Parts: sequence; structure tokens; C-alpha cells
Amino acid sequence: MRIYHLSAECYPVAKVGGLADVVGALPKYQVRAGLDAAVVLPFYNRKFVQENLFDLVFQSATLLGTRRLYFEVWKERNNVLGFELFLIKIPGLIDREEVYCYPDENEQFIAYQLSFLDWISYTGQSPDIIHCHDHHSGLVPFLLKYSSLYKRLAKTPTVFTIHNGQYHGAFGWDKVSYLPEIDLTKAGLLDWSGGINPLASAVRCCAKYTTVSPSYLLELEVSSNGLEQLFKMEKARGIGIVNGIDTEVWDPATDTMLKGNYNTATAATGKEANKQAICDRFNLEPDRPLISFIGRLVYEKGADVLAQAIADSLKTLSGQVNFVLLGAGEAETEHALQELKEQFPDDCNVFIGYNEELAHLVYAGSDFLLMPSRVEPCGLNQLYALRYGTMPMVRSTGGLKDTVIDFGDKGGYGIRYDQTSVADIEYAISRALVLYKNNKQLQQLRKRMMELDFSWDVSAKQYIDLYKSLITTTTL
Repeated sequence: MRIYHLSAECYPVAKVGGLADVVGALPKYQVRAGLDAAVVLPFYNRKFVQENLFDLVFQSATLLGTRRLYFEVWKERNNVLGFELFLIKIPGLIDREEVYCYPDENEQFIAYQLSFLDWISYTGQSPDIIHCHDHHSGLVPFLLKYSSLYKRLAKTPTVFTIHNGQYHGAFGWDKVSYLPEIDLTKAGLLDWSGGINPLASAVRCCAKYTTVSPSYLLELEVSSNGLEQLFKMEKARGIGIVNGIDTEVWDPATDTMLKGNYNTATAATGKEANKQAICDRFNLEPDRPLISFIGRLVYEKGADVLAQAIADSLKTLSGQVNFVLLGAGEAETEHALQELKEQFPDDCNVFIGYNEELAHLVYAGSDFLLMPSRVEPCGLNQLYALRYGTMPMVRSTGGLKDTVIDFGDKGGYGIRYDQTSVADIEYAISRALVLYKNNKQLQQLRKRMMELDFSWDVSAKQYIDLYKSLITTTTL
């Protein structure tokens, strides 16, 4: 079974968020299960590309409106990621360092999709499934069905995975000329609210769409940035599959980024060594409980209320708890956290930015991980935390609700709360400190957390079963 994954991100080639982690892991586990899975990315002039060997396997030109764009397809030579990796390069358009935020981003991703389709069409390839991830590849399902240029591939089933339904990649009809010849009677399948909406089009035109957790599938019907009615209409074709994590990359027993490795039997001493390293770096006291936050400092992650919630907690708990916050995002939130650090220098420290090695260390050395997200389609941070024996403190939404059971409930191992609010976060902090004082219970819960199986083995099988059902339906 030949599968092509199309995505804007893939760890470790180019990472901005959780999308990269998923696309960097799922194909690897599919290959191990016997599939012939490959990833096709835009070309990024980044460290991974500079340090690995690539072969030019195809070159041609595509049309973006009246612009004739020369493109190249490069293949990573040694399959160092555990699957075939292809990069599409267009000099002057898709050969830059950053993933997003260029003024011609629409042109970039349209050209990327057209180049991919031209390549597999011209070379006579017949993939069994084309798996598109988020709006950056959302035009592919429509083009396969309704562009005469790709009619040979029209019956190829497409799966579309929504990692974040808040971002649609929409643009005006003035750019419809960027697309190749299409069946204009089907142009309505591109439209939403008077513009071309790649995410909406993909949901309508794919064989099956998936979300990264069952709860998020339902939440899109009430919160998807204007597409709520679409998801109500198309709900029968959706399926929620919880993301997995790469248990080779995220393994406290072998993780080379840690100061001390550990397993379920040695978690107490192992976590203590990593906690000491964090406290040494951030001038904190290791004998206190350590609560951390890792993530983008943006509204959807609830980062805007962090400073106030922590400040209010520390007014009565100063000297009893430590906080470490790692992330970057909205300037106002960054500034508020820096002020928090200055107000409580002995209790709190902040790292503005993202550092992969530091993140691994924080997951391992923390006692609790705070996730007050307003929107969390799946969430991977809580899964990393569980793997490292760090208790997630999560708002009950999306994938957080699907993967974390409150320790007060039967079989529970985490802390859950209902609202992204200062009061709810404060209450969660108070519960964490009470639990921390009961060392025996905390150690039992850590063992339970670390024994949970959120590996990609489970999730990859669900995707494989989905692929098989679509291929069977197509051949009937």
C-alpha cells in the first residue's frame, strides 16, 4: 500500500507545532506495519536539509496562473527518518528558511500542491492513498476530482486530517486563476463565505476526514472559526483518531537530552536528578513541587491568563512552589510573564523561545505540567508528560479530555478543570500541592502514568484500517 503524506511540517525537518511531530512519526510506524509510506514537504533551507544527503529525482515546471514555475523534487538518500522523504523546491518561492508568515504564503502552498500533483501524474505513479494534513494541502482532494489535468488520478482516495480547524488558508476568488483548468460547475466546492477555503473544500471532497481526537470532532461543530455548519453537515464522514507519540524519541530510559535516565522503577531518583538540573539553571529550590508550562504563548493555549493565575497563587504560596514557563508568542503575554518573573524571582522563571533539549528536561524534571488550553485538538504535551511521569493539569477540552482522567476518578492519573480561568487554574494548583505532600500516592500515580500506552502503534493501526476500507470501497 503506497501512501503519500502531504504536510507543511515534519519533525525534525521543519517544526512549528504538533503537526510536525505527527507527520514525523505516523509514517514511520506505518512503514513498520508493512505500508510503503512517504512524506512530501515544501523545501526549507534549514539544518536538517543542510546536514543530510539528497538526490534530485524529478524536475519540471508548473503553472501558477500565468507564471511558469520551475520546480525540483529532492529525495533524502538514506531514509534516516524511517520513511521516504521528498522535498519540493521552487527557486525564489519554496526554498526559504521559515515555514509560515510570508506575504505570498497562498502562492507558496498552491504551488507546492500543484508541483506534487504534476510530479506523480507525469511519472505515472498510482498511490493507493494521498493523506493531506491541514489546509496547506487542502486543495488536493478537489483538484484530483475536478481538474482534467489530473483525471488519471481522480479515483485515488484522499484522507484529510484536521490538526487545527481554526486555520483555513482562505483566500479571495481573485486568485482562482492560480489553479489549473477545473470543472467550473463544481467551483462551489471551493467556496465558503465568498472566498476559496482550502480546509472547507478538503472536508467536502476527501473520501474521509479525520480529527486528532474524538472530542475535537464534536467540538468543530460548535467552534471552527465559521465552519460549524459545514461540520454538522459532513459529520457522517468524519472520524476522530487520537494522535500517538514516538516512544523512541520520548523515552525517559534512553533520552540523551536528560541529566538522568529512568524507568517506572527508578522514577523517583531519575526525576529528582532532572529537577535538580532545572532548578540549578533557573535558580529555584529543588525541594518544592515544580509546575511547568511548555507551549505557544497564545490565546488558544490559555497563556494570556497564566501570569495572573500564578501571581494570585504565589501571593499565598510564595516559598512553597516553583514555576517554570517555556514558550514564545504574543508580545503582551511574553511581557506579562517577564514581569511575573521579576515579581517572584525566587518562585518563578521564564524562558522566552523554544529549545528542544530544554523541553525534554522540563518534561522529565517537573512534577506537574499546566495546560489551560481553550482549544486543544489533541495535544501532545500531556502525552509527553505522562510518558515522563509528570502529571498533566489540563482543561477538559478536545484531546485533553480524551487522554487525561482526573486522579479523583476511577483509574485516574491527572488533574482536570472545566474553564480557562484564573480561578480554575488556581484551584488546580492547590490540588497539585495537596497531592504532592502525599508522596506515596504521587509515586503510585506516576507509575500508572508511565505505563499508559499512547504510542503510534495504536493510532497507526486505526489509520491503516481506514485506508483499507477506502481502498476496498474504491475497487468495488
